Amino acid sequence: MSGAVTRPARRRGALGVLARNRVAQAGAFIILSTLLLILAAVLFSPYDPNDKDYMAILQPPSFEHPFGTDSFGQDVLTRVAHGAQVSLLVSIAGLVMGGLAGTVLGMTAGYRGGWLDAVIVRIVELLYSFPTYVLALCLMLLLGYGATSVALAIGLVYVPNFARLARSMTAQARAENYVVAARLMGQSAPRILAREILPNIAAPLLVQFSAGLGFGIIMEAGLSFVGLGVQPPTPSLGVMMADGKDYFQNGPWVLTLTGLSVAWIILGLNLLGDGLRDALDPRLRNR
Repeated sequence: MSGAVTRPARRRGALGVLARNRVAQAGAFIILSTLLLILAAVLFSPYDPNDKDYMAILQPPSFEHPFGTDSFGQDVLTRVAHGAQVSLLVSIAGLVMGGLAGTVLGMTAGYRGGWLDAVIVRIVELLYSFPTYVLALCLMLLLGYGATSVALAIGLVYVPNFARLARSMTAQARAENYVVAARLMGQSAPRILAREILPNIAAPLLVQFSAGLGFGIIMEAGLSFVGLGVQPPTPSLGVMMADGKDYFQNGPWVLTLTGLSVAWIILGLNLLGDGLRDALDPRLRNR
């Protein structure tokens, strides 16, 4: 009975700290306002992101084009909105795949132990030993270019992060009384992992996910910037920065405003991740 009361109370306490956390508030404001601006630009912009107007090439920011136009006469603000949508979806898809795979591997290794733990740890360490972009580039060369390949690359890069976190926390949780009681009651290992352990380690995994979103956007932008990610004419933040780089002297607003948009989104995600960490970590919350 006490456990049933304690968990909701703990949840309410974490939500209360999150609601009062200035860092989390700033991050949430940035992300929500950005999402609303993206939605408004996607739904109500009079321009199509791929429509070219050769009579309006590299026009500076104006009332008609708040972010100016690019080398094809396309409205930069509209393309930034659609590109941010693409970059966010690619990053989220990659983090979901990497988070699921890494969490399953880590929880299995941490709960089973023995030779299975040793094998999974070696695989994770092998993946972790590769530099991030080298591992992503190898996967891109194998799978080809495009948004799907970028998402898979982000997922592969983040498998070791989730696996190491899930393994260490599962290894600690398997000695807890509620896990021992579940084993004595004859519950299967998958049931114990899903119903007993996962809810108790979900908070740090959520913080890892929120922190990884910003890095996923950076990876998508970096791969697309060098021509290995999302391919034109599909708008993405990396594709737009690559185009703005080639015409920086004549139209600096393309690269500058797109880069500032990337920095703004990542700032919001990092602030929100820090706020989640402060609210969900009992040690930081008590402090």
